[in-house]
Amino acid sequence: MSEFKESKDNPLHREFGVGKNTVYIIKKMKQYCPAVIPIALTGIICGSVLSYFWGIVGKYVIDLVQSEAGIEELLKILLVAGGIAVLLNFGNTFSDNKTWYRFIFVRMQMITERVDKALRLHYEMLERPEVLDIHERASQATGGNNNGVEGMMNLMVTLGRSLFTVIVTFVAVTVLDWRLVIVLIALAILQYVYFKRIIRLDKKEVWDKLAPVWRQVNYMERVTQDFDFAKDIRLFHLGDFLLKKQKEVFEKREERMDYHYDLWFNHAIVVRVLYVIGNSLIYAALIYAVLRKGMSIGNFTMYLALAYSFSGSLLEFMQRFGDYGRASLEVDDFRSFLELDLGEKEDTIPIPEAEEYTIEFHDVSYRYLKAEKNAVEHLNMVLHPGEKLAVVGLNGAGKTTMIKLLLRLYDPTEGYISLNGTDIRKFKREDYYRLFSPVFQNVEVLAFPVAENISMKTTEETDCEKAVMAAKEAGLGEKIASLSKGIHTELLKIVDEEGVDFSGGEKQKLALARALYKGARIVVLDEPTSALDAIAEQQLYQRFDHMIGKKSAVYISHRLASTRFCDKVAMFKDGQMIEYGSHEELMEKDGEYAHMFEVQAQYYQEQQDEEVNG
Repeated sequence: MSEFKESKDNPLHREFGVGKNTVYIIKKMKQYCPAVIPIALTGIICGSVLSYFWGIVGKYVIDLVQSEAGIEELLKILLVAGGIAVLLNFGNTFSDNKTWYRFIFVRMQMITERVDKALRLHYEMLERPEVLDIHERASQATGGNNNGVEGMMNLMVTLGRSLFTVIVTFVAVTVLDWRLVIVLIALAILQYVYFKRIIRLDKKEVWDKLAPVWRQVNYMERVTQDFDFAKDIRLFHLGDFLLKKQKEVFEKREERMDYHYDLWFNHAIVVRVLYVIGNSLIYAALIYAVLRKGMSIGNFTMYLALAYSFSGSLLEFMQRFGDYGRASLEVDDFRSFLELDLGEKEDTIPIPEAEEYTIEFHDVSYRYLKAEKNAVEHLNMVLHPGEKLAVVGLNGAGKTTMIKLLLRLYDPTEGYISLNGTDIRKFKREDYYRLFSPVFQNVEVLAFPVAENISMKTTEETDCEKAVMAAKEAGLGEKIASLSKGIHTELLKIVDEEGVDFSGGEKQKLALARALYKGARIVVLDEPTSALDAIAEQQLYQRFDHMIGKKSAVYISHRLASTRFCDKVAMFKDGQMIEYGSHEELMEKDGEYAHMFEVQAQYYQEQQDEEVNG
């Protein structure tokens, strides 16, 4: 397991250190594009030599001129130097042109790693603010050429070139005046210390604090520009209200950005001052060497070039190392997200093959993070093979939480759930998920063809005939037949301009088709018909009950359209199952369920009378 330090601002954030992050990024480069490493090294060497090459050549040219050498010797050294310069420039240019897109490729692969991690995160974790923040930071770390992971790759080249130059020119500047070396190093360290302070302040006070603000900005942009919100915005006159909210979010962002620009303005002033001091000292040392030590013009030219290269490269190394430290902090964010514990046990066992599965809740309670009371409390219930269970109750009664526990989107806070007598936490989540065909209240349509939206698989893995049959059984047969490309018609216009938008009712039928296509052992309908009227809901439930046959099914609703044809009814109130039994048993009990049924039955009758008379 990696060694790390925990960050104070977010309990999930880890600090791995510059050294470990450097090794980590090099391994990623080697993993995804090994050729980029020797190409980058070529650029480091060639770029470094070019920074002082002509200064050295200039010394020999001046010496030859002063010695009144012949034109042939001058031409010879210029031709040799020109040839070397061509090779150096070719190597440097080749490296620059061959590394940048390879760095981007490596970053794209690391984005894929981040997305894969996000897709595998437990559903429950997606509701935690600290997880959302650490994911936002990880996204920023892979969000640009100079950010995080690619920033470290680019800076490795810059730092390598600067370090190589410093090492090569160090001896020459020491020969010139060892005291100059000490002063130049001191100036570089001073600049680095100040720069490091700036980047830490910038990271802590700007970018870390902007993580939740970016989410707010993205949310406000989506709400104000998404077509789904357009009707409500206009009919409820929300324009001014939303603009005010958006302005408040932007003001938070601008406040942090003003602080950001002030930090770097101050840094630029310090850098300029130290640059002038360093150059002044170099000229002072050279003038002293000319006046007191008789340095030749040729040596003056060479030492000037070498001293400039040493000073410039040293300052650049220290400053870019500060940038490198900042990029490393962003890589910390990326790695922190990738190393989030999924909570899966390594000793999971396979789900045993069986003709029938029984699921039982054993004194199960669940409390949401930071909630004051349980959303579900002391739940004991059995779902027998082939049984139809209706889960009913008013909004907020705990029905949906119970379903999330059943599907293992949540794990119980107390108690446990068993499958054929075994705690479901002993099974791998993905294996457990395969037992269920869920239909949720909010139907998400993907910008894929209809067939893939039904199968939820790739084109190659989709059985189109099976998808057509599922669509027909769900009531989408006529709709698909009317489409120009049938089951292969693209949905939404995001990817394909000729894509089709489904109505709300058609989306619900699409969700039913998905459940039918998957054909899992247990079907769960979590209020998918909430947009329908009570009569239409009852008819749809009855038709779907006929379609699923002898499979186990759980129907969740705050209306009682599904209860009469179900084997058992579970009545929820305030997070507790207050009544359990068949429809007839609960009606005879004359409790909460019977009262709710009578009220709703009266409504059904009134609606039917209106349809007959209307």
